[in-house]
Amino acid sequence: MEKVKCGCGHLNPYGTRLCESCGKPLEEKDKNASMVDMRYDGVARRSQTYNKTVVDRIWNFFSSVKVGISIIILILVTSSIGTIFPQEMYIPSNVSAAQHYENEYGVAGQLYYTLGFHNLYGSWWYMALIASLGISLIIASLDRVVPLYRVLKNQRVSRNEVFLSRQRMFGVSETDDSEQTMAQAKQFLSRKKYKIREENENILAEKNRFTRWGPYINHIGLIIFLTGCMLRFFPGMYVDDLVWVREGETEVIPGTDGEYFIENEDFFVELYDEEDETFGPAMERAGGSTVKTYQTNAALYHREEGGTVGAEPELNEVKTDAIEVNHPLRFNNFSLYQSDYKLNEFNEMSLSMTNRQTDEKVGTIDIDLFDPQAEYDLGEGYRVVIDSYFPNFEFDEEGEPSTTSDIPDNPAFIFQMFSPEHDDDGEYSFVGIQRNEDIFDENDYEMNFEGVETKNVTGLTVRKDLTLPFLIVGGSIFMIGLIQGSYWSHRRIWLRRFDNEIWAAGHTNKHWESLKKEFRALSNETNIQVPEDKQQLKANTDEQSDGRDDNNG
Repeated sequence: MEKVKCGCGHLNPYGTRLCESCGKPLEEKDKNASMVDMRYDGVARRSQTYNKTVVDRIWNFFSSVKVGISIIILILVTSSIGTIFPQEMYIPSNVSAAQHYENEYGVAGQLYYTLGFHNLYGSWWYMALIASLGISLIIASLDRVVPLYRVLKNQRVSRNEVFLSRQRMFGVSETDDSEQTMAQAKQFLSRKKYKIREENENILAEKNRFTRWGPYINHIGLIIFLTGCMLRFFPGMYVDDLVWVREGETEVIPGTDGEYFIENEDFFVELYDEEDETFGPAMERAGGSTVKTYQTNAALYHREEGGTVGAEPELNEVKTDAIEVNHPLRFNNFSLYQSDYKLNEFNEMSLSMTNRQTDEKVGTIDIDLFDPQAEYDLGEGYRVVIDSYFPNFEFDEEGEPSTTSDIPDNPAFIFQMFSPEHDDDGEYSFVGIQRNEDIFDENDYEMNFEGVETKNVTGLTVRKDLTLPFLIVGGSIFMIGLIQGSYWSHRRIWLRRFDNEIWAAGHTNKHWESLKKEFRALSNETNIQVPEDKQQLKANTDEQSDGRDDNNG
């Protein structure tokens, strides 16, 4: 679209309301207004000028403040929905998500899962909302900051008479020596840290222009912060997981793609002494022993590259460390924190096959509760087959045996015992903690508990966060912009000389009382009168008019 030429000769982009150079109103509605609209200094914003192509419509949509606020509200509402029930990452890993939400929360949980709220913060549509907010911030900022920068850069010192007379603060002062008065005003404004520009015996005093960029710096920080939040859902950028490692065992570290392993060489818990005079009363009030510290002596291993598929990986020790609550093991942007433990977890159970009539032990089997064998051969025609294994036994709603988890907190078995007397079908027996029952007929043989081996288990939180620099930088820039835009104001004072008259006008983007205070101080040192606040004058007039109407009523 063609540019609009002002009487001062400056070419303004189509849609400009106030000339970027002299400030003269260019639209009829502004020419007749009592006060000029200084919002964005009357610049032509792209969103208010172009609306023809698809790009224009997309730009205009996202540049709207109402759209931005609507997106923020939508994000807040959906985020709050995600807190109604725990997210999938916080539910037990041994059950399916669909079953867990239905069993724990009924119909509401089932609906919650079906609608995808169980993994809300990682869903594509939630990421789309975050991205939409970022796009809105970028477009809304560019739509305003670029033309605002242009108009502030191009503004002339000598402003159009209409521009000055229709500022919110405007006044005319008569003086016998206007030249001396202007010199005194210039000296005063310089002391007040104003940047002074002169042209044709006119003065533009400007201070704190940097504060106009505060909201846009704020937006930059927020965009960087949102980018960091979105990067958390990209593979390899963020890991927050838990690994359980039993004493003497080695486990792969989550999030390392099988590259690193951790071995629990030793784990111990230290309790406070109940006889201690300092902590004894506190432990007595707490009703039991209190943990002083718990520690994992761990070894970190790195897997050798290559190797045979399916074979045990070759591991090279990287380092050893003692992991405590506030002393993590760190490596390759990962940190392993001591977060939980479990003492005396069942690891191996010993049972013997016994002849009930003679009490003679046929043989003993040792069952690895985490990897039991399907069959144990005792020799001489005796063998034991595990028909069913329930690591954490319970009866389900239909009265059938089941397990609540894969952790052997309450192990139970259904054994099929074969002997020379029962070589074809065997005998079935149900054996659990303090349970030993024949399933069908009365058995000739039974499985008796002989002993159990336990191990301590350590729980280590695995953390990796490459998004933290984005969050820190974004948050810091956000705060800088917030402070910059909140605690200072962009103030401008125009002084124009007409023979023995001095026209004074002022504008600020906020904190009008501070500008009035400086005008009063200027009036005390010069012959320039304090300009009237037209908005305040109009408000007082309206109040008086309302009062007269009430009296007439």
